[in-house]
Amino acid sequence: MRPVGYVIGLLVATLGLTMLPPLLVDLAEGRGHWPAFAESAVLTVLVGTLMALACRNGLREGLTIQQTFLLTSGVWLALPVFGALPLMLGATGLGFTDAFFEAMSGLTTTGSTVLSGLDDLPKGLLLWRGILQWLGGIGIIVVAMVFLPELRVGGMQVFRTEAFDTMGKILPRATAIARQISVIYIGLTVACMLTYLLLGMSAFDATVHAFTTIATGGFANYDASFGAFPGPHEYAATLFMILAALPFVRYVQMLNGQSTPLLRDRQVWVFLAILAVLVALATLVLMTSLGTASETAIRKALFNITSILSGTGYASADYMGWGAFLVTLFFFIGLIGGCAGSTTCSIKVFRYQILFSSIRAQLRRTLYPHGVFGPHFEGRPVTDDVLNSVMSFFVFFIVTLGLIAVALSLTGLDFITSVSGAATAIANIGPGLGDIIGPAGNFAPLNDTAKWILIFGMFVGRLELMVVFVLFTVQFWRA
Repeated sequence: MRPVGYVIGLLVATLGLTMLPPLLVDLAEGRGHWPAFAESAVLTVLVGTLMALACRNGLREGLTIQQTFLLTSGVWLALPVFGALPLMLGATGLGFTDAFFEAMSGLTTTGSTVLSGLDDLPKGLLLWRGILQWLGGIGIIVVAMVFLPELRVGGMQVFRTEAFDTMGKILPRATAIARQISVIYIGLTVACMLTYLLLGMSAFDATVHAFTTIATGGFANYDASFGAFPGPHEYAATLFMILAALPFVRYVQMLNGQSTPLLRDRQVWVFLAILAVLVALATLVLMTSLGTASETAIRKALFNITSILSGTGYASADYMGWGAFLVTLFFFIGLIGGCAGSTTCSIKVFRYQILFSSIRAQLRRTLYPHGVFGPHFEGRPVTDDVLNSVMSFFVFFIVTLGLIAVALSLTGLDFITSVSGAATAIANIGPGLGDIIGPAGNFAPLNDTAKWILIFGMFVGRLELMVVFVLFTVQFWRA
């Protein structure tokens, strides 16, 4: 446990330092809310530093597989605890359950919120919500590119070559990859912020919304979400949500002078094709059924479809009023996700590619019993361990979604709220469906039991399910 404690301690202390910018913003605003961040920062840095010092001699030549599982899960449990402190001590005065829900939603880039009256909250708290999502976005990229291929989770090992073959040297290689990812991630964030500024956003709104756009998180500064910025802002946000949904390993390769892999990545082209078809379909429905003007229909469809598909969770309109067909479509869109190794969430496109390739191979075996057929991905045969891992992920995902939905219904929630709440939690999307947790509502009315169930769903969904569930097996602790 000491190597795990050492790394978590360092990350907790670092999280405490990131509370300083919101503190300064609150000081500049002059509303007297800065002590909440001062107290939270001191406590967080102190606890993290003491933990790291107590475990400093535990880390030697890297982590074992078991330690890596513990670290990956432990980070996403420890950081929300301390990330919740400013929300409990600050102007919102949230209880621990609500504050932990908001912090977990932020760090997992889910975007579900229990807060209302965002327009009047202190700017420091709004910035803190954006920082939590921004940190969670870059964190999950490192996990997806370095740790998950190593842990053979959900078929991610198919990207081991692209992720620089990290076997046996997890932390040193993670440091090198994280450095390049950081440059790209910061560059995209700055570009997004400058674009928002040029389109007329204030410096504060541009900064916070750039954080949550590139992280595909969806926390906004206003109760109207992105509906507060209609027009060109929606096109700009759509562009950067798409860029954030592409595999960051391709950006790393571009940074090293190789642009061809991005252009030839079939996962990217499939993602863009799915997006184009869905936008065209939604636009057609809005124009024919609701009589929406063509430009408005294209803009609203493009923005909201991209937001749900990428798991960002922004809403520029209350799409619950768009008719049963589009509402149902939105539910299934959220279960697709973006590309592997991006800030997006959910099942992800590459798993569907492997699934359909496997189905196609099985159909061909049925037609030609003596033929030799197998699934392929990116022109390479899919090995049995990758195929089994992908199929196991699909089963885990569906079963977990069903169990969470049943558990939510037992707390007294209606069918639509239970099913969409389970989906939005495990797929880390943000808003659900219905009058309570839909794009025009939030999660505050839910009881504490339901919120803890959703917290569990956000946690396991962001870490690809099996990273968490393996900790509940006897074999893991005996290994």
